[in-house]
Amino acid sequence: MATKFVKSSDVPVENIQEGLDRQILGYTNDLMLVRVEFKKGAEGYVHEHPHEQVTYVESGSFEVNLGGEKKILTAGDAFVIESGIEHGAICLESGVLIDTFSPMREDFLEA
Repeated sequence: MATKFVKSSDVPVENIQEGLDRQILGYTNDLMLVRVEFKKGAEGYVHEHPHEQVTYVESGSFEVNLGGEKKILTAGDAFVIESGIEHGAICLESGVLIDTFSPMREDFLEA
């Protein structure tokens, strides 16, 4: 999606599992921006990937697990995930996470 401007209303939202909707807002080969809406109780299951990731908590409350260490994060907080680190999140209060990945997640485009 090599466009300079992205209107979220023009980008499809995909349901990726019960209580989680994902919207890919833009990417290059080296960077990707993704908005993930969580319903209360939804879980981003513990997983790992080779991409580096920085996530901003736009709204809601989440129990975030990074390499086995858990913290409660709320709107305005962020977390940084190095390549290969196991991580996941449980939504305590419905909200939105804004994920950035480097390089971009090709697997997201295949879904």
